[in-house]
Amino acid sequence: MGKVIGMRRNIRLTVSYDGTDYQGFQAQSHTDQTIQTQLEHAIYRLTGTKTSVIGSGRTDAGVHARGQVVNFYTDSSIPIERWALALNSLLPKDIVVTEAKAVSEDFHARKSARKKTYRYTINNRRFPDVLMRRYQYHVPVPLRLEPMEQALQLLVGEHDFTSFCSAKSTQASHVRTIYEARLAAEEDGVLHIYVTGNGFLYNMVRIIAGTIIEVGLGKRTVEDIRRLLELQDRTKSGITAPPHGLVLWEVFYDEE
Repeated sequence: MGKVIGMRRNIRLTVSYDGTDYQGFQAQSHTDQTIQTQLEHAIYRLTGTKTSVIGSGRTDAGVHARGQVVNFYTDSSIPIERWALALNSLLPKDIVVTEAKAVSEDFHARKSARKKTYRYTINNRRFPDVLMRRYQYHVPVPLRLEPMEQALQLLVGEHDFTSFCSAKSTQASHVRTIYEARLAAEEDGVLHIYVTGNGFLYNMVRIIAGTIIEVGLGKRTVEDIRRLLELQDRTKSGITAPPHGLVLWEVFYDEE
């Protein structure tokens, strides 16, 4: 569309993507197959200027998003109502901008975020669903739902989640607050674990999901969750559930 110069603006995008074919959200030097890089390329093609996209958080390789939020600064005077459609015409089909709006100069997709919700999906039927194989973790053994729900409730509140984050975590503190953790069961044997918190550690939701699945399988008890929080030892908790079942569901900000 060419370069159109106007007043510098801070633009916020809500983005959905199928993360199957990407090496995560964050740009990497050795590949263009990241969500951030694809967004930055599309913005460059649209405006003719390079910009850096700031995400609300990093999603790992293979993880999806329904409501990832990003922001970037631009001098382009393209009307805000044209941004979503214009970018979608330039993005791969597995990345879609669902909303674009101008925000205040100090809005920062990550620092301004107040809470996030992730959803982890489990197919608990006997056979996998070939049409949903990219978005569901297939567990063919029947899961006990009541203990899983009880175990999730023990995660609510402020805790040290060392037992539920990767040993590769570089965060100075592993204390986070979970506002809600719940299990939603569909009639067809599909289960969703929803976790809402003020922040998440590396692999945190996937480790929570893997551990809760083990509770459902009878390999762990509900009380084991309380003990894991106290132990603060990743080696004592459950598996890291595969990335394809995880979706960054929604990001919340003060103005909302």
